[in-house]
This record gives sequence, structure tokens and C-alpha cells, in this order.
Amino acid sequence: MADLAALLDDFTAECADLDRIVAPLSGARWADPTPAAGWTIAHQIGHLLWTDEVALLSATDAEAFAQQVREALPRMETFVDEAAEQAAALEPARLLERWRRGRAGLVEALHAVPAGTKLPWFGPPMSPASMVSARLMETWAHGQDVADTLAITRTPTARLRNIAHIGVRTRNFAYAVHGRTPPEAEFRIELTAPAGEIWSWGPDSAAQRVTGTALDFCLLVTQRRHRDDLALKALGADADEWLGIAQAFAGPTGTGRTPGQFS
Repeated sequence: MADLAALLDDFTAECADLDRIVAPLSGARWADPTPAAGWTIAHQIGHLLWTDEVALLSATDAEAFAQQVREALPRMETFVDEAAEQAAALEPARLLERWRRGRAGLVEALHAVPAGTKLPWFGPPMSPASMVSARLMETWAHGQDVADTLAITRTPTARLRNIAHIGVRTRNFAYAVHGRTPPEAEFRIELTAPAGEIWSWGPDSAAQRVTGTALDFCLLVTQRRHRDDLALKALGADADEWLGIAQAFAGPTGTGRTPGQFS
């Protein structure tokens, strides 16, 4: 994995790419429904705004963050949607300004976190590198929802490696949230990067293997495309099962997308 400074640069670039898509939109377009049921473009950016702000709180004020967690506990099933709803109600220019300020503050704060520090979160504590990797993944995934809404095809970048890495590392988590026991053996994952080189994880001798493009793998593990619409290949029953349940994001299993939804 890249070092923290490189990850923060990637996060900044990913946010800037999405910003360039939404900044020119008229106020009415912010209300366009996205592939995420019940969420408009404003909800998508509002969710990123809220999560960046909460991550900033985690990095700068542990007690204030703990209070946020205590307030969320009684409504764990709904508080994320509630936060997105509240942010989406902002006037678009205000929403955009707060998102920009929050993500810039988060980058600055994570640069300043002492090495070896674990930051509190709604799940297990995270290192700054893990925190920014998660923010990068979410920004890319919710950006995909926005791009799909606007019928924009984004150019894949080398930043996908960070998202693919999370997708690989969360293999056992995906089994756990589905109530299944993960295989003991490691898998071999070989993905073709946007520039054409191969990114790989796991032992070369592994019997269970996944191959395909990095873009397709990232679309799968963020559940932005149905597996049937992707050219990923699984060798072995365990690898095939994993591709059916993979998710790189925390929380319960998602509803994903339907086959052919974007064809």
C-alpha cells in the first residue's frame, strides 16, 4: 500500500474529480435521483460531507466523536440516511462549500496525526492510512452513483489500486456479514490496471483465483454493478462464492444493482 501522504494525495484528487462533475450543475439537477434508492445527487454529496466531517472529528476531538457515537447508538439503522437527508436539504452552493471545507480539513488533520495512532470509529479503531483509504473508496463509489445519474463515463485511474486493496482485505468481512465461514486458504487476485500492468494479491500458487480488470473488481466490491455485467472470472468454488458476496464497505450487506441496469 501507498504511504499516508500518497493516500491523502489520491483522496484529494478523487474528491477534485467528483467536484468537477457536480460544481457546474444547476440547482435543479442536485435533486436528480441516483441509483441508490431514495438518494439524490445532493444526498450523495451530503453523505460524503457528513462522513468527512465525522472523520475530521475523530482525528481532532476524540471526546466529541465519542459523543457522536453515543447519540447514534439508539438509531444505528437509520442515522447514516438521516445525516444524508439533513445535508441534502442545504442549498447546493452551501453543500458544496461545506464538503470542500470538510475534506480539506480532514486531509490537514490526518497529515498531523502522530505515527502509530489509532483513530476511533463506529467500528474498530483505524490508522490514518486506513481512514483515508476508506474515505477514498467511498468518494469513488458515491461518485460512480453521481456519474451514472448524469450518464458520464469516468476515466479509471491508478487510484483504483487503493480501492481494490480494500476489496481484497475485506474478503473475510464479507463472509462474516453474510453469516458464513470464510475459507482458510488465501486467494490469488490478478487485476489489470488502467495503464495495463497487473496488480496482484495472494500467493501465486493459490488454487482459488480471481482475474479481470481493476475497474470491474472495484465496481463489484463497492456494489456499483451487478456481477453479471462484469468480466471478472473466478477459478474455484470458493472464489466464485466470494464474488457473489464481496463488499468493501462497512455495515450490513447492500442491495447492490440489478443485472443490465446500466447497459
